[in-house]
Amino acid sequence: MKITKEQFEEMKAKYDKEVKKGKPAKGPRHDIENQTNWESYSKEDLMEVLNQDGVIGLKFHLTEYTQKVAEEFHGADAAEYVGRINLVYSPIYADSGADRSGRVEGGDEYYDRGTTCPPTCQ
Repeated sequence: MKITKEQFEEMKAKYDKEVKKGKPAKGPRHDIENQTNWESYSKEDLMEVLNQDGVIGLKFHLTEYTQKVAEEFHGADAAEYVGRINLVYSPIYADSGADRSGRVEGGDEYYDRGTTCPPTCQ
C-alpha cells in the first residue's frame, strides 16, 4: 500500500522517540517485548516502484506503527501492530542527485507493503 508523507512522518517520529532511543516500544496494551523479527516484500510490489520512470533504487526507513496508521491499514488487528518496528520504502530518482548509496533525501512517496513478523509469521 502506498502511504502518505504524513503517515510516514508520524510513524518515523514514534520510532525516533521510542525505539531509536533504546526505550521499549509502546503498544496499546503493554510495552512491546517481542519486537519485529523480519519484514518481507513481494517482488511484484518492489518492481512496481522500481519500474517507475527515473527510479534508480529504493531507500528503506525504519519506523514504528502508530495507533492511527495501524487502525487505518490493519483494522481489527491494529493492536497487534502498534509499537512494532516497520520498514517503509521510498523511490530514489536519478534526478535527485543520489549516488548508488542513496545518500539524498527521498521524495514524498512512501510505501508500506511488507508482511511483518510478528504478528504475521509463516
